[in-house]
Amino acid sequence: MTRGQAAMGLFLYGAVLMMSLAVGSSKGHVTVVLVGATGDLSRKYLWQALFQLYTEHSSEESFCFYGTTRLDKAEATPVIAKALKGLTCPDNVPSVRCSLLKDQFTKLTRYQQLDTLEDYTTLSKSIRDEMAQEGLEESGRLFYLSVPAFAYADIAEKINGTARPPAGSWLRVVFEKPFGHDLASAQQLAEQLQRVLQEDEMYRIDHYLGKQAIGHILKFRHDNRQHLDTIWNQHHIERVEIVMKETVDSKGRTSFYEQYGVICDVIQNHLTEILTFVAMETPVNLSSSEEIHRNKMKVYGSLGQLGRESAVIAQYQAYNSEVQEELGRPAHSVSTTPTFAGVAVYVESSRWDGVPFILTAGKALDERVGYTRVLFKKQAFCLQSESVRRTESSQCQPRQIVFYVGHGDLNFPAVLVSRNLFEPAMDPAAWKRATELPDVRLFGLRLSDFHVFRPVVQKDAYAVLIPNILRAKRDSFVNTEGLLASWKFWTPLLGEIFGEQPRLYPGGVQSGESLDFVVAGREVSFITPEPALVLSDEAHPAGQGANSYRALPAGFRGGELVSARAEVLVSQLASRLEGAAWAAVGEDSTGRFHLALSGGSSPVALFRRLARHHPDFPWKRTHVWLVDERCVPLDDPESNFRSLHDHLLQRVRVPYVNLHPMPVQLNQRLCVEEDGGPGLYAKDIEVMVNGTSFDFVLLGAGVDGHTASLFPNSQALASENQLVLFSESPVKPHQRMTLSLSVINRARQVAVLITGKGKRSIVSEINRVGTEPQKWPITGIQPSQGRSPGSLTMMLSSVKPRGSDGILLWP
Repeated sequence: MTRGQAAMGLFLYGAVLMMSLAVGSSKGHVTVVLVGATGDLSRKYLWQALFQLYTEHSSEESFCFYGTTRLDKAEATPVIAKALKGLTCPDNVPSVRCSLLKDQFTKLTRYQQLDTLEDYTTLSKSIRDEMAQEGLEESGRLFYLSVPAFAYADIAEKINGTARPPAGSWLRVVFEKPFGHDLASAQQLAEQLQRVLQEDEMYRIDHYLGKQAIGHILKFRHDNRQHLDTIWNQHHIERVEIVMKETVDSKGRTSFYEQYGVICDVIQNHLTEILTFVAMETPVNLSSSEEIHRNKMKVYGSLGQLGRESAVIAQYQAYNSEVQEELGRPAHSVSTTPTFAGVAVYVESSRWDGVPFILTAGKALDERVGYTRVLFKKQAFCLQSESVRRTESSQCQPRQIVFYVGHGDLNFPAVLVSRNLFEPAMDPAAWKRATELPDVRLFGLRLSDFHVFRPVVQKDAYAVLIPNILRAKRDSFVNTEGLLASWKFWTPLLGEIFGEQPRLYPGGVQSGESLDFVVAGREVSFITPEPALVLSDEAHPAGQGANSYRALPAGFRGGELVSARAEVLVSQLASRLEGAAWAAVGEDSTGRFHLALSGGSSPVALFRRLARHHPDFPWKRTHVWLVDERCVPLDDPESNFRSLHDHLLQRVRVPYVNLHPMPVQLNQRLCVEEDGGPGLYAKDIEVMVNGTSFDFVLLGAGVDGHTASLFPNSQALASENQLVLFSESPVKPHQRMTLSLSVINRARQVAVLITGKGKRSIVSEINRVGTEPQKWPITGIQPSQGRSPGSLTMMLSSVKPRGSDGILLWP
């Protein structure tokens, strides 16, 4: 170091000391308490972010920092000291000044054990004593809780009881995710926190919102309204992709991942928050957290309901063995936790009608990358050849805006706008044009095809967000209303996929195209067939080998029994239905196919299969009837007709007059005996269906042996002459309308589709008992008893067991 540098160092050091001594009269004082100061997150990110807060805001506020844990001082202080020693300054801070700032920050940092209520009292007293000794007035107290979520309520209660700052000072408590694992758990945690903290005192941090490209979405939209106002809508945007890929697996974190999975871990929070930034109306006042929150809640209110068809899920192959090893589970145990998911979300508004927001995240993938990509439609037809065309300005080139988080091929955060869109206005204090571009391609295009901007100073997400806490900039954080709205949206899908075996993928580059999926309408499906899993026979005791899942009788109550994996089963059933349809309509030119379909979740996969893979199905000559219906309005989510409509009818061309929903709602009331709904439906059947004999009836079966809406010991089972009648269900909604055993048994073909865990035993039970419809209603299904010879087929899904030494084969 030269003499001049030493002199400058002494001057800066003296300036920092003078600044710290003179803060009482001119600056407020902020006390920062880091709870969980020795944890992994604190060591990697939080101490560095707090140091950056100090370097950037020490001229505005004075600070003191408390690192706290449940450990004693001798055990905790070396860990904290090591973290402080590794602090770094931004590139634009001279090394001498950086050393002085680190030294001062270290002197302002102290350790306090924090566990019992007395510890919190002691901490508060220490802060008050220091304020009095230095002649300072505390403007605010910030508690950052870097601890497991189960500790939040207890710590918040202790802060409220003993460690609040004096009157006139603010309190802000920061919580790391997860904030629950479904709507019920999120509501419970929210209620616990609201008992002791005000809404404006809670800061739920989502570090992804601190990514510089993501944090710039709203400002970009605001600053470029002259270009975006006319094209930020369904007429111009093809889709929005919000992607977060990771190369790391879940090893070492399987305890957490088993409880949450990929949707709860990153999609429900990180990616959904980004969706609201893209989809909301552009705020007029970007400094108004209230306006941004209102616009965000409008988006949540417009989200279309997710169904099972809205998502694909998968799990990397080694995950199950990692769970067994880390959690001590037996070798035959099977985890159904997804580590990859792709979901199509739709915003049902005039601006976004029909535009899919494709949210994708996964572990053990081929690259680490995150981005939000708004892809515009190609609306031009270009005659010039590719070799002659000026590609960067051609309207035939892809047009897109990309908010790039970083990693991947482009190793810095960036905002990219296709040159054939417009040249964006960017805040020069925060963003600069990237002039030296790496020799990579992004989405198949050269970087020179984009206007590329990168941050003037690249910052870690926590270094961006923590100063926002100081400024009470709440739009960077998740409030209670938004949190619960998000969980309300995602929880139904979590219930749909619970216990379902995800597709397996090897992980990394070996996964190839196995995770590629397509969005067709509102249905998401993998492009390639699922790979087969083969187990060695030596791994299983006698009688429990790899093929033991087939240990079922070859027939079912005199009919055929088909047992296969669910997707194979649905494919076979769809083909049989199409064959039956053509057989019916082919008899003469006026032939019609009369199909009666049951409700529930089992046939949904069949509906989707028919809609996508059977374009030659004779829908124009098919009449669609209902086997049973709940006594709810037809547009109610519980309605069987609503499910049939959403998953099939709106995607195929069935003439309106060929649709026959059950008349459960007459005279503005539901299922009233005096309105005669069953009689009206029976009359339609008698008039339109030849001999009241349906061509095909699809049924399901419950674990109690019920079928259609005919339940054990129901009076409806005793009716021999009625075609349609009311019945009572043991579960809500209790009232139902259903076809009777009499009309079902007149059908030419009856298929019973059974899917789901726990139903194999009921199949074996009802296969060996006699005809006992009062105890087991499904035993009353005997189509051969009808007016014309009928056939009965049982379609039963089965899933091969998985073992630790299985071999995954890829086509």
